[in-house]
Amino acid sequence: MKTFIRYFFKTVRVVLGPVVLLKETLTRPRGVVRVQAAQDKVNRQCKSLTLYQYKTCPFCSKVRQEMSRLSLNIQRIDAQHAGPDRQALLKGGGQAKVPCLKITDKAGKSQWLYDSDKIIAYLRERFVAA
Repeated sequence: MKTFIRYFFKTVRVVLGPVVLLKETLTRPRGVVRVQAAQDKVNRQCKSLTLYQYKTCPFCSKVRQEMSRLSLNIQRIDAQHAGPDRQALLKGGGQAKVPCLKITDKAGKSQWLYDSDKIIAYLRERFVAA
């Protein structure tokens, strides 16, 4: 029974994954336009952020849409498959769950923020006025 359920959900992901990506592409919002100096400042701040994601995850897509809307150039790491990126997510954040925003402060200490709604709220609070 476990094998059947595993294959069922894998099939659902394979079928719905391209739909999620197509919807994201077709509905991508226009980014906010800032004066160059302000955008440069935002870009510098974004260097301390990393989004751990799965390409076809609808919650990750929601976060990426908000990043586009806010014109944020945040590094994205696909942590879906086993490997060093997934291990870094598991070791640093404690869970292999996405989306996860890694926030590194000036001292090099990292905070790991899970949940798409919390990530979007954080990004809006930090960058809307920028």
